[in-house]
Amino acid sequence: MANDMLLSQDALKKIDRELAKYPADQRQSAVMSALRIAQDEHGWLPAELQQEIADYIGMPAVAVQEVATFYNMFNTSPQGKHKITVCTNLPCLLSGGDRAAHHLKHTLGVGYKETTADGQFTIVEGECMGACGDAPVMLVNNHRMCSWMSNDKIDALLEELKK
Repeated sequence: MANDMLLSQDALKKIDRELAKYPADQRQSAVMSALRIAQDEHGWLPAELQQEIADYIGMPAVAVQEVATFYNMFNTSPQGKHKITVCTNLPCLLSGGDRAAHHLKHTLGVGYKETTADGQFTIVEGECMGACGDAPVMLVNNHRMCSWMSNDKIDALLEELKK
């Protein structure tokens, strides 16, 4: 591969492992995995990176873009180092989600779809995370579920992430 590629050799190896799970004529089935791998490496998915994935997998760039923009776990614009997704579905809202979101936004001084001036935090709204009994819930960087988020737990989480 050319040296001007955005994806590292390590990322390409990971994508190759995902591609190997599907028949050769169904390579596009690995697009979500490829997007996740690319985002883990770059933090977000600019158009050039989406194009590179499309070329590598062998599918139209618009099809990659459709997937990247449909799912909220994919970032198509720069995000803070820590993206905190707040569940705003009704069960979470009824169980303190509104209070938790307000505290998080007030503490960080930003609203939904905004990033703190230091580039550390972005807050986004999310739909049901499948943990209604743990409400209110937040998801950190699409990987870490945080349950029963009281103001004290939110403050502790922010302090931990700042380190």
